[in-house]
Parts: sequence; C-alpha cells; structure tokens
Amino acid sequence: MLTEAAAALGLGPGEARAAGRDVLKVPVEVVRARAGRRAPGRLLLVTAMTPTSHGEGKTVTSIGAAMALRVLGHRATVVLRQPSLGPVFGVKGGAAGGGKATVVPSDSINLGLSGDLFRVEAAHNLLSALVNNHLYHDDPPALDPARILWPWTVDTEDRALRHVAAEFRAATRAVRRDSSFVITAASEVMAVLGMARDYPDLKERLGRIVVGFDRAGEAVRARDLRAAGAMAALLRDALEPNLVTTADGTPAIVHGGPFGNLAQGTASRLGIELGLATAEFTVVEAGFASELGAEKFVDIVARSAGLTVDAALLVATIRGLRHQGGAEEAAIDRPDPAAVERGLANLDAHLANLRLYGIPPVLVLNRFPGDGPEEVARLRAWAETEGLELTESTAFADGASGALAVARAAVRAADAGGRNRPVYPEDAPVETSLATLARRVYGADGVEITDTARADLETLRRIGEPNGLVCVAKTPLSLSDLAERRGRPTGYTVRARRFLRSSGAGFTVAYLGPIETMPGLPKRPLAERIDLSDDGRILGVE
Repeated sequence: MLTEAAAALGLGPGEARAAGRDVLKVPVEVVRARAGRRAPGRLLLVTAMTPTSHGEGKTVTSIGAAMALRVLGHRATVVLRQPSLGPVFGVKGGAAGGGKATVVPSDSINLGLSGDLFRVEAAHNLLSALVNNHLYHDDPPALDPARILWPWTVDTEDRALRHVAAEFRAATRAVRRDSSFVITAASEVMAVLGMARDYPDLKERLGRIVVGFDRAGEAVRARDLRAAGAMAALLRDALEPNLVTTADGTPAIVHGGPFGNLAQGTASRLGIELGLATAEFTVVEAGFASELGAEKFVDIVARSAGLTVDAALLVATIRGLRHQGGAEEAAIDRPDPAAVERGLANLDAHLANLRLYGIPPVLVLNRFPGDGPEEVARLRAWAETEGLELTESTAFADGASGALAVARAAVRAADAGGRNRPVYPEDAPVETSLATLARRVYGADGVEITDTARADLETLRRIGEPNGLVCVAKTPLSLSDLAERRGRPTGYTVRARRFLRSSGAGFTVAYLGPIETMPGLPKRPLAERIDLSDDGRILGVE
C-alpha cells in the first residue's frame, strides 16, 4: 500500500526510501526539485473552535477530508505533525486520528515513527552539553553562568524537571547554574526543523540559536560554540519528510512536531511543500484553534515559506459548543441546547478570525453519537445567518464516505479564490504586533507587559532583534490568556509575562498567562495502559 501511495503522488523509483516499518523518507533534494518544477496544488488548512481538553477532532477531520477528496477523483494528501510522546503517555493520547480515519501504522506513528523526535532531542541536548563544556573550560566567549537560556529537553512529561540545577567543578572554580527541561515539542530545534528549507538553511538556523549571554552582556549563539554542524548532522535524516498512508491507502505526510501553544504548531515546511508539489489538494492541520494554529500558519509559516491558503475547514463539535456555553467538562456529553446557543459566540469569533485572515471558511460539524437534533438545528440556523453551509463529518465511523460533503464544500471554497493575509506587518516591533493580535484576534482590550517582559524587550533591542514575527504561547482552552474565560471574552487585557527570542526559528515567543513548557503527567497516565505482547504487538496506544 505504501508503494502505491508513493506512486499516487507521482514519486518514482529512487525518490523515496524505506525508513522503518511502513514508512518512506523523501529526500530533501527531491522535495526541492519537485517544488520548483510545477505550480503548487491547493492548500486546505484545518482549524477549529476553542477545544475542550480532549480536542474536537481536527486530525480525524483532516484525514477524512483527504480520503474523501481522493474518492472524488482528486489527487490528495494530508500533512500532519508527528505526535509528541508527552500526550501519548499522558492524558490526551495519540494524534494519528481515530476510527476509520487514521494514519497507519498508528502505533509506530504515535511512538516516534522514524526516530525524528529522538534526533531532535539528541541535537538539542548536544548543544546543552557543549554549553556546559564551554563553561567547564572557560573558553571564549566567556559565558555568564547566570544568563544561560538554553535548557535540556526530553519528550516525556515530568514536572520534576521544570527547575533543575547543574553543578560541576572545573580546575580552579566551581560552576553552578539553574536551568530546566522543556518537552521536545517545545524545543527550538523542533521549531527550526519545521521551518528549514534545506540543509544549508537548517545549519544556518541552528547557528543563530541564542544560548545565553557572555559576561559583557553580548548574545552567545550556537555558532559561537561551533555546534551547528554536529547538530545538523544529527538532524540530517530527520529533515526528510515521512510518507505513510491513511487506513484506506491515501498518501499521508507526517513530519515535524512543534507544539501549537508553544511554537508554530504545524507540520514541517518541507512536508507541506512535498504535498503541494505532488497533489492537487493538500490538507494541512494547524494546532488548536484559529487564534493559535491558524494565526501562526498565516503569520509565520505561510509568510516565511510563501504559501497560499485556499480554504479553511473550521471544525466544531456540539460538546465543544456546550462547554463554551457554560457546561462543565464532566457534563459536556449531555444534551444542552441552551449551552450550545451560548457557545455559538465562541464559534463566531473563530469564523471572524478566518475572515480576518482572508481565508474562505468551510464550517464542519464533527458528529458524535450524543449530538441532539435540536442542538444541531441551532448550529445550522446560526450558520445560515452567516451565509455558510454546515457540512457534517462522520469520518470517524464511516471513513471517506462520511466526509464527502466536507470535501465537496472544500473544493467549492478553494475555487472562491481567497488569499491569506497577515494580521501584522513583519517588520513591526514585537510589542506592537502582540497588541494587534490581542485586539484583533483574541478580542482583548490590550496588553499588560510585566517588568520582566519589558526587560526582555530591552534584551531584544540590545541583540538587534526587536522586531519581527511573533509566536504566542498561551492556553489553547480560551481565546484569552486564561483557561477559565470561556465563550467570547470581552473587557479584559492579556498579560505578557516574558519574551524569548527563537532566532533560529525566526520568531519571538510571547508568553501570555500561565503556560508550562514542561507538562506533568496526570494521576493515572495513559502510559500505565500501554504494553507489548509476547508476539511483539504494541497494545494500548490510543
């Protein structure tokens, strides 16, 4: 089936190579050659309303739409991020879809696939080791142990690693510094992998990473420690997109894994370009809702790579509307038409965001068995007032046949000729761009900048990078910066706690509200249910 999928994308012998169980790697030079040879296909971006903690089915919808497009006679593929082991072993589970709308082999995809995540982890921690070695030998530039920014990383959730101390004795002195771990999906190396165009671009971006400051207050970068070459060597194979299939044999590209609330939150540039170069329609999932994943796709990914979004699938669920309308998560599976009516304000905000971005929207209801007829009728009536057709997806239960209406609507929307447009100018000051996002995308009155964040802005000015793209790190559970603000919050300001420059990725991360770069496991983590059978089958990966 995998060979047929490669052929369906027009990839000939020698243009893909086996890289583990049921996965092909497509060399970078093949992607670049293909991308330069023909006009790109059309890009369908999948986003959603504000999700509950268990998500609203963007991955299932993305996979189902690609499968349905193929049934309708279009050459189609779906492009997804690689799942992080944190959610797989934690509370949310895997990210390979579900039911009849999955990418396969789902267990391998959820547990590291071709090893890309582990190479990212190794490259990140190599730089951490070189930083410590630089300190030990006191080599120039003389790093200030108190001003080292570069953490360690591991791709499992462990709250005990949020704050760590490193201590060692050199020949004439003791060195101690405070640090932390971040989950691998939050590593700047993962963001770099997702943004890199080719090997030279990868190495140049890695070299730009700011690891800390010297005793004179000047930025020290990975290239100053001569780290970029070895890091790039570790990432050589990881930069190649992974080709797998859906359950029905539709080609699927699963590559890159930056978190949606901490980084750009979408699959790699190379993976997307491979899809656009080989398919008529490429379905790309963006992380979380329109104010996070879709905004970052438009303002960061598409702008940096010169991509055009032809249409967006806006995924809604009745349970999500119930929750945004006031129902607690413990009650979101019970019918509540009044809560659904109130929750439409949240969906309206996300629709407004897509129109702000200039992308023609397709409203998709991801159906669940417990959706009440009156609740669906209220959503349909609201859609009609907005001039939208409500398309329903039952891809989880029915596969491609359950997403045919979605696929047809997506083709019509793509034919409408929309053109995505950034929300803020690329060369604006970081704080100005953040204020624009807060007002126009989140619905806030403005931004409160803490003293710590103001000091960070001064640091950006000192290293010569005060302007540019902004990547907001905030809760995905609200349009605002606080998870408890449901619906469509108004009359509030967002609070910028700090700014951190990701020079290699090419953006500045703005941290709003409480946000953890190293999550913790729940009381009963999903890891407790995962096992390996005597005959080598992986069990319990959800």
